[in-house]
Amino acid sequence: MGAIMDDSKMQVIGLCRFSYPAIGGFQVEHDSPRDRAAFLYDPVRMEERFATFETLTLPSLRAQTDPDFTLLIVVGDAMPEPLLARLLDLVEDMPQAVVAPRAPGRHRAVMREVINEARIDTGLPSLQFRMDDDDAVARNFVAALRQAARDVAPLIARNRHVGLDFNQGHIARITPEGICARATVETLWTPALGMAVAPGASRGIMNFSHAKLSRVMPVVSLPGQDMFIRGHNGFNDSRQKDGIRPVRLPPLDAAGEAQFRDTYAVDADHVRAVMARA
Repeated sequence: MGAIMDDSKMQVIGLCRFSYPAIGGFQVEHDSPRDRAAFLYDPVRMEERFATFETLTLPSLRAQTDPDFTLLIVVGDAMPEPLLARLLDLVEDMPQAVVAPRAPGRHRAVMREVINEARIDTGLPSLQFRMDDDDAVARNFVAALRQAARDVAPLIARNRHVGLDFNQGHIARITPEGICARATVETLWTPALGMAVAPGASRGIMNFSHAKLSRVMPVVSLPGQDMFIRGHNGFNDSRQKDGIRPVRLPPLDAAGEAQFRDTYAVDADHVRAVMARA
């Protein structure tokens, strides 16, 4: 039990799919990987993806109070060269970032391979998290994930997988005028949802339906602190179905903008500058 309590030695691995043309793994279906890639690499969509990645996802991860983690960014191996170069430029100064090109394949199998290749055999569970390229986490997310693992160490010792669900945060949309957002508490949303994975387990956080996690493993809910931003925009995969109206998100006032800077390292002035050139 003492080894598990030494959470500082647990490897923390995050995974983000950046327009990876998987087979499966999307709520919007396409006839072929080529059709999916055409949708994903559409210039309008990519401008939005780069804007959210630059202003939401990356600042929150660069600002982590515990910088000891790996961020795997999965892209298609046929991603157009200018887009790949742009992505590499964005993460050049982030030592935690590893861009992982992969050919189109079955979603869960490819994600399992990417994560397992990055795992280090320490004899301890790994702490894993996932996020989309328009999400963000609180600056203390990695530290809080380690703390949560320490708090439930006996539970982790008895199970191959344990979910760690930080369920309080915000829904947000970026605009040329700044950030529109509202607070929310949601169970088993992907941003700030972590998982402790036993050293001998081959499946990780990307191999389970996040919404059904509590059906197959213990899940600990961790309310009480803002821990995530769930990006909301016109290209969200989960919002492409007919009849679903956009969520109403009021613009942040000065106090709200200050809260986002302090909690997530997300700066409304940065948002406005990036959106102005998009």
